[in-house]
Amino acid sequence: MNIFKKLQSHPFPVEAFFNKSVVVTCAVEKSILEKLIPAPLQLDTFQNNWGFVAMALVETQNLRPKGFPAFLGNDFTLIGYRIFVRYTNEKGKSLRGLFILKSETDKRKMEFLGNIFTNYKYETIDIQNTTRQNSILFQSKLGGFKIQYHEEDVSNIVLPSNSPFADWKEARRFAGPLPFTFSVDDVNREVIIVEGKRSFWEPKPIQIQDFSCKYINQLTKNQFQLASGFIVKNIPYEWKAGKIEAYRI
Repeated sequence: MNIFKKLQSHPFPVEAFFNKSVVVTCAVEKSILEKLIPAPLQLDTFQNNWGFVAMALVETQNLRPKGFPAFLGNDFTLIGYRIFVRYTNEKGKSLRGLFILKSETDKRKMEFLGNIFTNYKYETIDIQNTTRQNSILFQSKLGGFKIQYHEEDVSNIVLPSNSPFADWKEARRFAGPLPFTFSVDDVNREVIIVEGKRSFWEPKPIQIQDFSCKYINQLTKNQFQLASGFIVKNIPYEWKAGKIEAYRI
């Protein structure tokens, strides 16, 4: 592995405070998503028919290498597109996690550093945030997305009309974050495994009022169904240093 590839393997632990994390999960027929994940990963399915691609919007505070004082950290808004997958590691253990498709941010500094220390494919975009009463709108012209949702009493929130889930308990399994994220180096035939750590994580359902995403449209050829939306707030979070495993397929 060359030096640049080594740097991209998430070489040191990172910590941050999540002010807010909003996850919108879309259901897609498994035959479509199976073509988008590399060989060592397997699609994590629901009812053996559905796979899931999620868009996560995270407002981070004081993001920095672990152990650095908080004032040296930076505040970013991060967008991540990921597919729910499983991976069997070299010890034969099945790990459930997320395959990173691409990432976006509101700051060029995060794009620069993110593309040095990960291979999550960061791009800088515009992100606008508007709040009216209990309705929150995030949108981006460059990113080609709009997420509008309503925060209210959980008992009043219903799943999207075309969701494959029967209830919010089923939907919670595909809300994230999962313990692991995976990226794959096809040239060197290696999997990079990054484990996340948090002390508390209890996603609450949100009522999605409007959602559109050009990237997910293109990815799935517009063959997706809105499945669920969740939010968490005020969470300390940590990513461990990446672990690299060779794979044989």
